[in-house]
Parts: sequence; structure tokens; C-alpha cells
Amino acid sequence: MDIRVTLDGRSVAARLNDSPAALDFAELLPLTLDLEDFHNTERVADLPRKLDTAGAPGPAAAKAGDIAYYAPWGNLALFYQDGPAASADLLVLGHLDVNADQLGRGERITIEAAR
Repeated sequence: MDIRVTLDGRSVAARLNDSPAALDFAELLPLTLDLEDFHNTERVADLPRKLDTAGAPGPAAAKAGDIAYYAPWGNLALFYQDGPAASADLLVLGHLDVNADQLGRGERITIEAAR
């Protein structure tokens, strides 16, 4: 599912996968979130509510550009570096087509359904 993403005023191509968590995330759109750095690997933001993780796919390690959901904290994670080893708590929701430097400096993101 294509989504419209604006990162610090710049349009970025992005896509969500078809997982139940990604579909639940899409129900929250549109969202504008302030991003914070986490471990020099990802930009994170709190979501307005936790996502439904029932039927989630098996664990996968996040790669640079991935949009992910960390279930224990209920936050969105945008990876600008490859993430740690696969974890059942981290669900990859989709991918941003953006370079690591731009994503690593991102301060604000707006995510909308594609029209």
C-alpha cells in the first residue's frame, strides 16, 4: 500500500506492507510526528495508540529505510542504519525510499494515505 510521506518538508516515496499491523497503522493516518534519535540507528515517535499485532509475521531484522513498530513501547521507528538482530517485538511495517543521512536528521514526519 503506497503512502504519502513528508520528511522535514520534502516528499519521500514510501510503501506499507500488507501485514495486519501495517493495515492498523494505516487506520491512524494522517499523522504528523516529531522524531527523536534512538541509539544512532533510528528516529522514533510515539503513536496515538498501540497497534494490533495479532497475526504478525515472523521476526525480521530492520534495514535502513524500514518503517517499523516496537510493540512493547507502542512507538514508530524509522531506521536510518540497519537495526539489531530480529526480534518478535519489532514489526516491519514498510519502507521509505530515502537516504540514511536525510532520515537520520529528520525532525518531523507527516504520513498520509496515498490518493
